[in-house]
Amino acid sequence: MEHEVFVPVPAEALRATLTDPARVVRCVPGLQRDAGADPLAGRLKVRAGGRTVTYRGALRIVERDGAITYEGEGAEVRGKGGAELSLTVVLTPVAEGTNLSFTGALSATGRLADETDEARATAGTRLLDRFVAALTEVAGETGNPGADADADADAGAGLGAVAGPGAVAGAGSGAGTDAAHSDGSDEADGSDEAAATAADDDGVDDGVEEPSDRGAVFDAPVPPPALDPLPGEDFGDAPIEFPAPQPAAEAAHARRTMIGRSAEEVDHAPPRGRYAPVPAPETTSAGATLRWIAPAAALALASAVVVGRALRRRR
Repeated sequence: MEHEVFVPVPAEALRATLTDPARVVRCVPGLQRDAGADPLAGRLKVRAGGRTVTYRGALRIVERDGAITYEGEGAEVRGKGGAELSLTVVLTPVAEGTNLSFTGALSATGRLADETDEARATAGTRLLDRFVAALTEVAGETGNPGADADADADAGAGLGAVAGPGAVAGAGSGAGTDAAHSDGSDEADGSDEAAATAADDDGVDDGVEEPSDRGAVFDAPVPPPALDPLPGEDFGDAPIEFPAPQPAAEAAHARRTMIGRSAEEVDHAPPRGRYAPVPAPETTSAGATLRWIAPAAALALASAVVVGRALRRRR
């Protein structure tokens, strides 16, 4: 397959990035490096068609006749397939950037070989586009080596500008101190008192309120609010009583129902009222009726026989 793209980065910065394994690792999308192995060795996920295949392998960088060639091979993590790749990158400097020409050849077995040529080409183009996007960002970071120096210089200048007035103030204070020591004893005492006062005023509140002759804003009387319903009434310190809210009817009924019943009764007692279970109607069978009718009929028949015999004997 062939692919060409424009990158707004100088060719020298791109070449330095494409030949550095540590930077190339940052540009390969979906690459997971193996701990303690070569920088370009690890796992790579490739999505082609409707499936995702993970390969474990390594990549080598070779420079030939001004072109950069990447040779890699890997085996499926879950499966017996494998893949071999040879990708050549040619850098062509143009105005305001560089043209990158990719020429690649892929031979695969296993699940990737089951996909169509169109699906493999689409997967390769998508992978190259993501590679170029990451390459542009990484090469842009390393393409301006003087940016950090300029930033440091600007920071140093800013610190100098901030420290400048302080240095001038320090020099002035030092000169004033020398002049104070060169004066008489009275002026020296005055400077000591001023220094002691400055030492006490360290900018930290020690909790001691200093007396002041000026009136405070908070000492002014506060007028009553305009929305006060009783502006002229003084209730003193008497607490304000608010009527307690009446419990809802349902809550009171539930509380009366719960009083005097244990937790076990509440958990296991059947519902009452309209939600109480309706008992099933009693069903009577013919067998239960015959249980007492048959003995009575037999007794009546036996009595009739005995009475009949007795009457015959009398005759």
